[in-house]
Amino acid sequence: MEVLLSALRAAGEPTRLRLLVLCAHMDLTVSQIVQVLGQSQPRVSRHLKLLWDAGLLERHREGSWVFFRLATRGASGELARTIVDAIPNDDPLINLDLKRLEEIRRDRERLAAEYFEQNAAQWDEIRSLYVDEKLVETKLQELISAEAINELLDIGTGTGRIVKALASQVGQAVGVDLSYEMLTVARANLERAKLRNCAVRHGDMYQLPMESSSFDAVTIHQVLHFAERPAAVIAEASRVLKPGGKLIVVDFAKHELEYLREEHAHNWLGFNDNEINEWCREARLDVQPPAILSGMPLTVVIWRAHQPRVGGAGFSRGSGGSRP
Repeated sequence: MEVLLSALRAAGEPTRLRLLVLCAHMDLTVSQIVQVLGQSQPRVSRHLKLLWDAGLLERHREGSWVFFRLATRGASGELARTIVDAIPNDDPLINLDLKRLEEIRRDRERLAAEYFEQNAAQWDEIRSLYVDEKLVETKLQELISAEAINELLDIGTGTGRIVKALASQVGQAVGVDLSYEMLTVARANLERAKLRNCAVRHGDMYQLPMESSSFDAVTIHQVLHFAERPAAVIAEASRVLKPGGKLIVVDFAKHELEYLREEHAHNWLGFNDNEINEWCREARLDVQPPAILSGMPLTVVIWRAHQPRVGGAGFSRGSGGSRP
């Protein structure tokens, strides 16, 4: 009862209600909120702290920036959403805030477009070597839709493409990436699509900023071939999976395109089943048969594994053979 009363007291002030609405639309820094509200930074910071202490806002750090977002998990997240939904859509002050928020959104999209333009040629070259990415996404959607997934984590989210593709099939989706530039692109893409159940966070795939046993599914899409220690990435993914949680790894089958290592920083020229299965077993995951999407010259493989349920029979000794 006291938690509920504390949250309601924190929200019961005009500026803090405005803050909840703004943070429901997009991740915002203190300086961006100051730009919208026209209030001093110390005052805005005090309001944000009260809302964060009450559990109505989440906060995360990216370098020297701290982003605030409407809480999404648990009872506090449900209450925060209920409060925001109860605010009239025709409130003139809220509408003015949202118009100013559009200026910040446009600035983000401009920065994202500039970064994407600088790197698009490289990405397009790689994509031309394998099966259409939309076919990969369709297969992922089929796999995800077969399960009851509430919390999804996408490791090495890049432009946020996988988070965006799976957003309608999960309760909440979070993408993690180490590159601030890529997070700018991903955040702009998700905001443009108005996906309020999606967020991106700065984080290292070897040491995820997430609690253990907190996600129903983890995806690792076209990331492992960049990793120096793929087994460690899979082990960290296993750590954050709930009992029964699913791991989906999308990457290339073994190939001999050496120039991808030299020109595009690929540490691994694809993987075979034995490698991925062994790393999953070392992480105490049950492995399942992979899905194969043949391309020319690169074949995409979707490897799957899951965290044994508490009291289950333990982890299996593999399935599927090795492909050269």
